Amino acid sequence: MKPRSNTRPSGTRSVSRAISVLKTLGRSSNAYGLTDLGIATGLSKATVFRLLGALETEGLVARDDASGAYRLGPELISLGASALSTTRLRAVAHDELLRLAEESGETATLEVMTEGEILVVDEAKGRFLFGANPEIGRAWPAHATSTGKVLLALTDPMPALLRLTRVGPKTITSRAELERELARVRHQGYALAIDELESGLSAIAAPVRNHLGFVVGAISINGPGTRLGPTRRRTLIPKVISAANRVSRRLGASSAMLVTPERKSRAAS
Repeated sequence: MKPRSNTRPSGTRSVSRAISVLKTLGRSSNAYGLTDLGIATGLSKATVFRLLGALETEGLVARDDASGAYRLGPELISLGASALSTTRLRAVAHDELLRLAEESGETATLEVMTEGEILVVDEAKGRFLFGANPEIGRAWPAHATSTGKVLLALTDPMPALLRLTRVGPKTITSRAELERELARVRHQGYALAIDELESGLSAIAAPVRNHLGFVVGAISINGPGTRLGPTRRRTLIPKVISAANRVSRRLGASSAMLVTPERKSRAAS
């Protein structure tokens, strides 16, 4: 085994020091002056000053103009709120993932959008030996996934996508085609991805909404196209939608928030 070096790259050391500053600020409700923060972190005053300048530029700390003291900034508070929201979402959705995986036999996932990509935040394995194996923490191009289509279609404003890269044989690479597909998702309330992320892989996804009706994630099932053909998809689509709706209700969404244009038109006819 190769021995581990005790030295760290200067970039890593700077990150560790910046984290130390943020943790120190977070442990107290009081703002810190430059000298006090240096004493609390064990860092030199010059180092603390340099770190605070970079953190303030990114909105991670804020400086009081009158006293010159520092406290945590709005951007860090926003990131913390997002982390809490995702943690609660996972806790609420996990049992539904297990239920969906049991009902369908396929792997069920909970995914969220981050910087134009889809991130897997939880999963429940299916019972089949041959099936999809997404990993928690794995990110995928949003336009090539069923969950990504759901989140792109129903997030307002729609997140910007710099490019539509082809990753599977049927990946949508035309913006006009993607707009048509997202319009279908808005009308139907669910999305499909067939051979778009990978050859032979099929997926069905539906949105999860919070108490304000905002889409905060998507639940999906994934499996080989040999099992998830058109007939079986028609059977499983309602199960995926129901699972996502149950999670949404537990997050405080009302029944009216869960009605899609397609269901409204069917009810009116």
